[in-house]
Amino acid sequence: MFGLWSELAPQYLLILTLSTTLVFALPIFCIPLVWARLMGWTLPAHTDLAVYFGRCLGAFILILEAMMLRAALTGEAIHAVFEMLLAVAVMMIVVHVYGALRRIQPLSETLEIGFYVGLLVLTLLFWPAT
Repeated sequence: MFGLWSELAPQYLLILTLSTTLVFALPIFCIPLVWARLMGWTLPAHTDLAVYFGRCLGAFILILEAMMLRAALTGEAIHAVFEMLLAVAVMMIVVHVYGALRRIQPLSETLEIGFYVGLLVLTLLFWPAT
């Protein structure tokens, strides 16, 4: 399973970059509270901290997206990018499972566990050959 589709690694990164930039990175960076409401979060009366953390998270996602795009288009640092994707998938599974077990997140966030498990499996399947 590991690297079964490695010859398509750049295409996988390109599709993943475009879709996650549009669905996660840009909305979280530009309109974090709108994104949060769409995901089912209840917003507090004071939102400055939520906006700050949302924009910080969005900025980090955009950095990862830029690295993924560069690796997809040039092949540069493609192994490092896949290692980051693997780490992101594992840590986001942990974060979302914790929230689900504590019942402190909306259903949309619990359903993201499946997204990150899928990301983990696909990342392993598309792992670039050495």
